[in-house]
Amino acid sequence: MNITILGIESSCDDTSAAILKDGRVLSNIIANQEVHKSYGGVVPELASRAHQQNIIPVVDEAIKKSGIKKEDINAVAFTKGPGLMGALLVGVSFAKGFAMSLDIPLIEVNHLQAHILAHFIKSEDKSQEFPDFPFLCLLVSGGHTQLVKVNNYLDMEVIGQTIDDAAGEAFDKCAKVMGLPYPGGPLIDKYAKEGDPLSYNFAKPKIPELDYSFSGLKTSFLYFLRDQIKLNADFIEQNKYDLCASLQSVIIDVLMEKLVKASKSLNIRQIALAGGVSANSGLRERVIHEGDKRNWDVYIPPLSYSTDNAAMIAITGYYKFMQKDFSDFLVTPLARMPV
Repeated sequence: MNITILGIESSCDDTSAAILKDGRVLSNIIANQEVHKSYGGVVPELASRAHQQNIIPVVDEAIKKSGIKKEDINAVAFTKGPGLMGALLVGVSFAKGFAMSLDIPLIEVNHLQAHILAHFIKSEDKSQEFPDFPFLCLLVSGGHTQLVKVNNYLDMEVIGQTIDDAAGEAFDKCAKVMGLPYPGGPLIDKYAKEGDPLSYNFAKPKIPELDYSFSGLKTSFLYFLRDQIKLNADFIEQNKYDLCASLQSVIIDVLMEKLVKASKSLNIRQIALAGGVSANSGLRERVIHEGDKRNWDVYIPPLSYSTDNAAMIAITGYYKFMQKDFSDFLVTPLARMPV
C-alpha cells in the first residue's frame, strides 16, 4: 500500500523521530538528554529546551537515513500525551508545521497506546509473531503501571492500574535513596544480577482486585535503610547487590501476581509486556518463566522499542491512518491521558 508515516515522540526527555513504511521501520532516531543526570531526575524546563534544540536535527536524520524524500511522507504522527507539557508542546508544534507545509494529515497518538502497539512493528526478516486479539498487556513505565485488555489495535481497556506510584518510579526513587545515579532503574537491574533476592524481605502491598500500589513499598524500603545505616554507616555499599536483588524481586512479584490473576479471570493466555520497565531483564525472565509454566503465548518487544521511541508512535499512526482517524490543526497536548 506504500503508506509512509513520520512519527515524532517528545513526551519526556528523549527526542525521537522515525519513518515507517507499511509498518516496517526505515529509520528510528533518538536523541537522549544527559543534562538531567546532574539533577537526579528529569527537569521539565531543561527537557523542553533540549527538545527545541534536537527536534529539527533528529527529524532531518530520520528522513535521510530512511532513504526517502519528505514528499513521500503520507502523514505525521505525534505524541499528544501523556507526558511533560513543555516537552509535548515542542513535538506537537513541529508536527503541525511539518504536516501543514506538505499538506498531509496530522495524527495524534496516545503514548501509552503506542507502547502496546510497538508489538506490531514489522521486523526486517518478517519472522516475528504478533499477538492475537484479545490479549492482555502489562504496561510498566516510569510514570504508569497498568493491566490492559487489548481488543483491537485501537480498542483497549484498562482493567487494573496503580493507585499511587508506578513501578518504574519505585525503582528510580529507591535507587536515589541508595545513592545511585539517575536513572537508577537500569542500575538496580544490573546489580540485582549479582545479588541474592532472598536476602531481605520487603512487605508487599495488599490492594484489592487488579490495581497496584508501590508507595508503601518505597516508604518501607526508605525506613529499612535508615534503621540499618544507624547501625552501620556503610550498610548500603556493603549490601547493594543483595538490596537491589531483593527490591527488584518484590516489585516483580507484585506485578506478576496481578498479571496471573487477570489472565485467569479473563481466560486470556496471550500475554504481552510493554513500556520502559519492560527492558528490565528480571521482569522479562519472570514473564517468560510464568509463560512456560502457565502455557501462555508471551510477547516482549525488542529493547529498542521498549523505551520511548518514535517507531511506536509511527506504527500507531499507521493504524489510525488506515481508519482515516486524523486530527485537526487546533489539537493541543495533554499532560494526562488514559489509554
